[in-house]
Amino acid sequence: MPDQQTRSRPVAPEPRSTRDRAAALLTAAAPALGAYAAVRAVGLLVLGVWAPAAGKDALHLLGGRWDSVWYQRIAEGGYGYTVTLPDGGVHPDLAFFPLLPALERGLAAVTPFTVQGAGIAVAWLAGLLAAWGIFAVGAQLHGRRAGVVLAALWGAYPTAFVQSMAYTETLFTALSAWSLYAVLRGRWIAAGALCVLAGLTRPSAAALIAALAVTAAAVLVREWRAGGRRDLVRRNLRMLLGVCLAPLGWLAYVVFVAVREGSPFAYFDVQAQWGNSIDGGRALAAFIAGLPLPAALGLCAALGLLGWLVVLCVRQRQPLPVLVYGIAVVVVSLIGSGYFGSRPRLMMPAFPLLLPPAVALAGLRTTARTGAVVAALALGSAVHGAWTLLGTGPP
Repeated sequence: MPDQQTRSRPVAPEPRSTRDRAAALLTAAAPALGAYAAVRAVGLLVLGVWAPAAGKDALHLLGGRWDSVWYQRIAEGGYGYTVTLPDGGVHPDLAFFPLLPALERGLAAVTPFTVQGAGIAVAWLAGLLAAWGIFAVGAQLHGRRAGVVLAALWGAYPTAFVQSMAYTETLFTALSAWSLYAVLRGRWIAAGALCVLAGLTRPSAAALIAALAVTAAAVLVREWRAGGRRDLVRRNLRMLLGVCLAPLGWLAYVVFVAVREGSPFAYFDVQAQWGNSIDGGRALAAFIAGLPLPAALGLCAALGLLGWLVVLCVRQRQPLPVLVYGIAVVVVSLIGSGYFGSRPRLMMPAFPLLLPPAVALAGLRTTARTGAVVAALALGSAVHGAWTLLGTGPP
């Protein structure tokens, strides 16, 4: 039985068959998928014009650098590769989760794609599935128009260029969005199964696991207090099974690394070797303190904007699983000691943060005004993405 906080406005009865339901969902999502594809096409067009002018290959920028290379190496030869840094540090490939390289290898085996091309194809297809899931959540909560705008805004996120790269962000966001949608519809087994796959994609699946667990706990507490103690477990058996399923993907990979390395904490040791240990935000504070004053003030303003969006999400009374997931993704992204430049990318799956501006834009008097704002954001995101990809540092 879904939590009261996960319920939304009444919707039209669903078609009877699973096939009809899927067709109806796809038909309803067509405007959102079109808007998302158009936004991402702007980004690819700007990169496609700018990269040759700078003497670089746009396709290589999308699939042949940074984390993409690590995933492709795993897809081609499995785990076991380690880079030794000049300072003596080591970077083992066990820091990278297995679902994306498995999909890359599988697609390359049955199509003419190279592993690199397969990685880009998986990311692009996953981007569409993510936009579809994001639309589904937004439409469930605030209507179809808000859902369309939400999907478009996610495509125009400042680091949305990563959505076109052979990275895991689109795959993880797709699995997370559909898992949250399943919870909103009371389909806990499906939500848990999708969370298993998310846990094989990125370590930030901890945010999705937490969202499901907190929501289930709220349901149980509410029913207990309401006097429904009798048969509490039986009534919520599917919910409890879904919650028990949720962490299995993440745990499976942690156990795999532990067995492979012969240490129960090997996974956390691997992350520490990459500088990704949890420090409660000390690295972020030190980074800000080391910046010139104008840059530090600018970064503080950006963090303030982020905090304001979180407050708006709370005021919007987002359903508990959606709210917990969005906030948890942000927290996980900020309390680690990893490379600071990647943190905006790590927060990109937190699409619920975009719900307040999406609802506001959807409420504008004319579609033309909404479209003009989204178009301006898409162009800004495209320019920023091309500029970043043409630089030297990883996103």
